[in-house]
Amino acid sequence: MSAHTPMRPESPGGLVETDQRSREIFRQIIDGYLATGEPVGSRNIARLLPMSLSPATVRNVMTDLELAGLIYAPHTSAGRPPTERGLRFFVDAMMEVGNLTSDERTRIEAQMKAAATGRTLDGTLTEASALLSGLSRGAGVVVTTKANARLKHIEFVRLDPARALVVLVADDGTVENRLLALPPGLPASALTEAGNFLNARILGKTLGDLRREIAEKRSEMERELDALTARLVESGIATSSGPSSDRHLIVRGQANLLEDLRAQEDLERIRMLFGDLETQTDVIDLLSRAEAGDGVRIFIGSENKLFSMSGSSMVAAPFRDAEQRIVGVVGIIGPTRLNYARIVPMVDYTAKVVGRLLDGGR
Repeated sequence: MSAHTPMRPESPGGLVETDQRSREIFRQIIDGYLATGEPVGSRNIARLLPMSLSPATVRNVMTDLELAGLIYAPHTSAGRPPTERGLRFFVDAMMEVGNLTSDERTRIEAQMKAAATGRTLDGTLTEASALLSGLSRGAGVVVTTKANARLKHIEFVRLDPARALVVLVADDGTVENRLLALPPGLPASALTEAGNFLNARILGKTLGDLRREIAEKRSEMERELDALTARLVESGIATSSGPSSDRHLIVRGQANLLEDLRAQEDLERIRMLFGDLETQTDVIDLLSRAEAGDGVRIFIGSENKLFSMSGSSMVAAPFRDAEQRIVGVVGIIGPTRLNYARIVPMVDYTAKVVGRLLDGGR
């Protein structure tokens, strides 16, 4: 399976790289925190270690880990939870990514294939989001590029002298409506001509394909259409304004994030995360960063400005269409104590299944 793309950690004072005892104690702190969300004390760690160490020795090592910035001391506890830097170091340098069981792989494939039968692409991706949410107990997120849908029809519908609606119908049945400003003096016949010109070339192409073709054959378009109608054609298939407006975000399972809250600060953190999810543009932009390469990307807490206040993490992986172009991203959002070793292969495999379904089920 694809490894996650690491952000190489700095070596925290060389400490953890060279001292096996420190690594083992740090691993126990991480394991305990990811399992319970609670700080882990030196007495418990001493009982769990494979080597025999006194609680006092464990406390000394924990002091070194704290000085290295990997753990910290909350006011209310004698235990030490990991910092975000500590979580990043664990994910990049120590985590052993598990494998999905055959039952888990079968469940993912069966649910996704059932979702793809007789449904639109959006319906299939909504199921992917819900599936990841159910498996992880976090919020499942999917972002897809509207411009990658293959089109079968386009129509210009005049609303008033200055505006028209562009109706884009994809071959999976999804419909997108765009509001378009009309150039002054545009005759009614121009809307019909523009629609006919595009429909003669549109079948099976994405918006991106169509834009490239029109740009390459501009002289042909200018011979066939007058200047105003040619402008209408270009406006009708133009990229929507803003970096995220050609993206579609699906979020499922937000209620999972309300489970297992331990304190008032947990509730406040989730309230902030819900606010983050409402800011769809920022979520889409963050997910889009996962398209930068193959494999799974892990974003932890304040490493990205979106989750800097809520202390949340996201695990995301891109999926591809039949031409092996990246057309979207699936992922899971949850608290920083996500079970990364379990969730990484889950997200990775779901992205691959979605890609196979887009490739006709191969």
